Formats: sequence, structure tokens, C-alpha cells
Amino acid sequence: MSGIETRRRHGVGESVLRPDGTLKVTGEFAYSSDLYLADMIWGVTLRSPHPSAWIRSIDIGPALAMPGVYAVLTHEDVPGAKFYGLDLRDQPVLAVDQVRYQGEPVALVAADHPERARRAAEAVVVEYEVREAVTDPRRAAFDASCPTVHESGNLVRHQPIRVGSAFEAPVVVTGEYEVGMQDQAFLGPESGLAVPAEDGGVDLYIATQWLHSDREQIAPCLGLPEEKVRLSLAGVGGAFGAREDLSMQVHACMLALRTGRPVKIVYNREESFYGHVHRHPARMRYEHGATRDGRLLYVRAEILLDGGAYCSTSPAVVGNAASLGVGPYEVDNVWIDAYGVYTNNPPCGAMRGFGAVQACYAYESQMDRLAEACGISPVEVRIRNAVSQGSVLATGQVIDSPAPLAEMLRELAAMPLPVQNVPDTPDVPDLLNMPGGVSQTTHGEGVRRGVGYGVGIKNICFSEGFDDHSTARVRVELIGGEPHVLVHTAAAEVGQGLLMVQEQIARTELGIDAVTVAKADTSVGSAGSSSASRQSYVTGGAVRAACEAVRERLAKLTSDGSSLVEALERAGAVEETREYRHRPTFPLDPLTGQGDSHTQLALCVHRAVVDVDVELGLVKVVELAAVQDVGKIMNPLALEGQIHGGSAQGLGLALMEEIQVRDGLVLNPSFTDYLIPTILDMPPMRLSILEYPDPNAPYGLRGAGEPPTLSSTPAVAAAVRAATGLRLPRVPIRPHDIALEG
Repeated sequence: MSGIETRRRHGVGESVLRPDGTLKVTGEFAYSSDLYLADMIWGVTLRSPHPSAWIRSIDIGPALAMPGVYAVLTHEDVPGAKFYGLDLRDQPVLAVDQVRYQGEPVALVAADHPERARRAAEAVVVEYEVREAVTDPRRAAFDASCPTVHESGNLVRHQPIRVGSAFEAPVVVTGEYEVGMQDQAFLGPESGLAVPAEDGGVDLYIATQWLHSDREQIAPCLGLPEEKVRLSLAGVGGAFGAREDLSMQVHACMLALRTGRPVKIVYNREESFYGHVHRHPARMRYEHGATRDGRLLYVRAEILLDGGAYCSTSPAVVGNAASLGVGPYEVDNVWIDAYGVYTNNPPCGAMRGFGAVQACYAYESQMDRLAEACGISPVEVRIRNAVSQGSVLATGQVIDSPAPLAEMLRELAAMPLPVQNVPDTPDVPDLLNMPGGVSQTTHGEGVRRGVGYGVGIKNICFSEGFDDHSTARVRVELIGGEPHVLVHTAAAEVGQGLLMVQEQIARTELGIDAVTVAKADTSVGSAGSSSASRQSYVTGGAVRAACEAVRERLAKLTSDGSSLVEALERAGAVEETREYRHRPTFPLDPLTGQGDSHTQLALCVHRAVVDVDVELGLVKVVELAAVQDVGKIMNPLALEGQIHGGSAQGLGLALMEEIQVRDGLVLNPSFTDYLIPTILDMPPMRLSILEYPDPNAPYGLRGAGEPPTLSSTPAVAAAVRAATGLRLPRVPIRPHDIALEG
């Protein structure tokens, strides 16, 4: 047996190869944009050029008259409910009487060629009456004279946290911080194929994060019962939260049902920037009070999150930012106000870290200021205030599983630092390791090194009383005379390695090597969203429970001494379906913010080492080091990849990633102008992965995908501050922030 085949026999805890991995690296994997049917036609969306305007008229006649055009649809053609949304049904399928952001869908076109469809969309004549756009989130939240984006007002959610009453201290540090609008920047743009069915329904093959939520929103808009809207997961080219909301799902289905033909929609890169939600930009004010030796006495904070034009997941993002707003630190007195507001800026929703990222940047910046004010090291101030098992969070929730933060910080600080870049000869430095690289902006002059630390705490799974569960169907049968396991869930594989984890669990629980994971679709019960670092926990728990039920039945069938093969020959297939739910959570009190809102919490700590050309503002990240507790390592190689990937997105937010929005208009909707880290930007990483099992979780695991994104951003920013001596209160830190301020 080959080495690869041997490795594939392994179960939980082994670096098993991903079943989709080889296909992806060889280019053979079929993504949703590769979908094809011989008789399909193409759909295109016409979008608003204005962030705020009334629609006075729409003339589709010129588009319909063009050759090759099958249909042109507006809001009047929506067969059912005209609005959809994840938390609140406030987003129109197609704009009805107004548009609230640049890029809002106004009309749809189906044609026999994508270029014909695009030209037809351009031929639709829309008369707009442009009005004042609400683009300042502070004005939207607090200025009574500000126009309202929705009739309900501009406030999506206000969540206070109120603990204690002593807000005086001998040492006080304050700061105002800002986080720019980050894009998920997945490489596979939104795409899918809708196929009309003989029963009057529709089959949708779609790249998404949450099949059942999509169906719950799509079916009412189509005027169809859910059983006539069948979704199957197509190949997903990355997600990171942006595929939780609908994009082209309803549009493709509407066109397919209207024309009676399969309809494919594929966004180009610019349209993708308009077609999905982004990370909420944030403006934050913090005040920390402490003893002279750096022990926290109180924290005050105001966290203002710009949700853009529609609700999406803003209420949950606000809840996370508020409940985790002081970080993983013990403090008896807390006064936090977290707000989410509507504006006419691009809609914002889920992105890796989900509200905790923004707060983390602010509270970690404050911890560095506190260390400076008290004359102690950044590591020591964090150790002195670190939570541990038994600590009480600002929400009153007790941490009832291991939280070895002090140990993690000590281990991180003890890791060796990288060697300073020394030239081979005095006048010839290694340019690849210099800020600016081979562009030769420097040969070492003006380059200073900095070291910074960051700590993050992230909730795992859905919180605040959400019915968070997953369903798994497991079947054991003989194929070719040998036992074979089929695992079927609706959990979306979005690149995180979930197919592999399901295989590993089935092998571990059933002891059968041959395992196949069926394509995710809506013919099995919901698995929830591939977000919140929850799928290994919740779908893993469901697969494990279904396997246990199958194992019990197989044990009875073989209790007479017969072999598994003999038992299956007699009984046929053995199949069980199970739902798995984590322990209950509860909404935060709307006045005090108290409540056991989270089921699990995860910690990650980072150290960043940077070289900065302080004259030109160029930054080279020399090394990232991270320590993370994951409870149980399900797959070591895949886990390392998750930590590397999360760290890369945090680095991007720290130094380069931002959707530039001016007066509601997106200025950089392309990968030419929206910069993401490449392999040349990512430094070597040192990792230490701890395993302190959570007794409440399957296998003791702790969701691991999001925490590295939190702590890497403030670590990189702190390192740049250390190198430059500048405050740098905003991320991403841009070259002119360093060069001009310096």
C-alpha cells in the first residue's frame, strides 16, 4: 500500500490528506464558476451607480429589443416576497422605489451570451433622483437631524455592558481607534447555476456558506414552498463570511423560472466587491484605569460599527463586540456601549472574527499604552490581567473550561527572536528581506526593527440563544464486498477542510477505512453556517453521534459472532440520522449586557517582528509567532494552515487591506487597487499549539479558524509602533501614516 493510502486510513488527530486537495492544486476541481449545461443562458445584474437615490422610472424596452435577450426583470417581476435578509428581512430582491448603496441590484437580464447580457443591462434606462447620502456613522447614530436610511431609523442595535460603579484609578490611559472596511477577498467570485424543474420548482447549484438559510430566504421570494427549492453545494473558492448573505441566488432562480432555461450567473471581480458584505469599519473610544503596577480597575468604551445599507448580521456583530470588548482580561468595572448603525455605505456583515476583530485592535492598543504608562513590559501587563479558568467575563459569564492565557504569553515571550538582517558584505544587504524588496528603496538606512504583541479572545459557535445545531446521516453498506461509510450533511466545505474532518471522525468511530462524504445539499437536515469556527464542533458532533448510533446497531448485528461483512449481507445497509446541539446560550440583557451568551471561547496570542523604513513608511513583517489553545488537534497539518491563513488576513488588515469609500462610493473595487498579502508578504511563522480539552465539546476540541485573525492585527500594529515611536491609532497603517507623521 502506498504512503498516501496509508495516511488516508488515519482518523482524528492525524495529518490526513484532504479528499479535495489534489484536485484543487492540479486545477481539476470544479468550482461553481465552472458549472455548465448545454442549454444554459447567462444572467447579469444591473446595479445602481448611486449610494442614495429615488427611482423615478425604469425602461426595459431597449434591452428587451436586443437580439439574444430572453428576459429583463425588475422588482415588479418578483413572484413572491420582495425582501429578504439573514436577521431582518430588510433587503430588496431588486430595488423597489429607491436605492440605498452603490451597487444595489435594480434589474436582471438573461441572454444567450454573457456579453450580450451585459450590453442589454447597460441598455436599461433608469431615471434616478439623487438625494443626500448618509455616510458618517457617528452622525447616523447620534445626530437627530440626520436623514434616516430606513423608516425605522439608523440604529440597528445598541448593546450596553454595565458592571460595577468604580471608575477612578491612579493610572488612566485613553485612546481613539479606527478599523477600516476589510473585504473577505476570496478568489472565487460569486457564481451559481439555477435549473428549472418539471414540478415547477428550481434546483440551484451554488457556492454558499449556509444552504438551508439560503433556501429559507429564496423560497418566499419565489413564491414557492421550500420543498420545491432544492440547493446543492457547488465548489466554493473561499468565503470568510461573505457568502453567508445572498448574492445572486434569487436572481438566478427568477430568471430560470421566467425563461424555462438553466441560468448561470458569474460575477466579475468588480461586481463581487459590490455584491457581498464586508467587515464592519469601526470607530472606537477607550479608557482604561489601572493601579500603578498595571492591574486593571475599570474599562470604558464606545464601539461604533458601520453596518452600511442593510442589516445583514450587524446585530450579532454588535453583540460580539460588546461582550468581548475588554478582551481576555479580568476587570471588575466595565461600561461599554456598542452600536451598529445603518448608512448609505456598502452593506457589512460577517467576516472572519465577526465583531471581535475590531474590539481586539482597540483593547490591545490600550494594553500597550497601559504598559508604557506603568513602566512594565507589554507581556507582563497582559499576564497580570489575564483570565483563567474560573474568571468572570464582563457579561457575568464564568469561563468554565481551560483558559491558559498566562502560560501562552510566557511561552510566546520565550520563543527566540529572528536574527537581524545582516548583509553578506557591508554594502550589499539582502534586498528581499528589506522593506521595499528588490525595488531597492533602501540598503538599510532608515530601517528600524520593532516587536509587538497581541492577544485575542473569540466566541466559538453561534451565541445569544440561537438554536445552533447540525444534522448528520451516516450509512454503512457493502460496496464490492467491503464495508463502506457514507456521511451526508448540509455543511458547506468552503476551503477549511471539513470534508476531511468528517472522514476522520467516521473512521475513528466506526473503524472502517472506506469513507465517502456526500455532496452537501438540502435533502438532509440543516448543518447551519460554515462560520463562527463552528463546523468541526457542531457538524463534527453530529457525525460522531450518528456514527455512535450506527455502531450500536452494528454491535447488535454482530453479537452472534458473525463478521461485519456477514452481518451487512444479512441486514443490508445500516443508516442513522442524528442532530447535535451544543449547550444552550442566552441573549445579553438589553440594559446591562449580562448573560451566558457564548458556548465556548478560544484564545490566541501573537508576536510580530517588523522592519520599517521610517522615511518611506514601508513595512516588512520579518516573523509572526503564535501560541493557540485548540482543545484537541483534529488534523495537525490542516490546523497549522488555519492559523497561517488567519494570521495572513490579520496582517492584511494591519498593513494593506481596505475598501476605500468616499461619499458612499467604492474607489478601489479590484485586486489592482485593493491589496491583499501575497506569499512575499507573509513571513515565516513559529507556532505552538496547546491542547487543553473543553469537557463540553466533542473530542474536547476548540474552534480554531478565527482567533488568529484577531491577535495578529494588533501585534503587527504594535511592532510598527515600536519601530517608529508613533501612536498610529488606525488600521490599516499606510505608508504616509508613518512617513508624514514621522
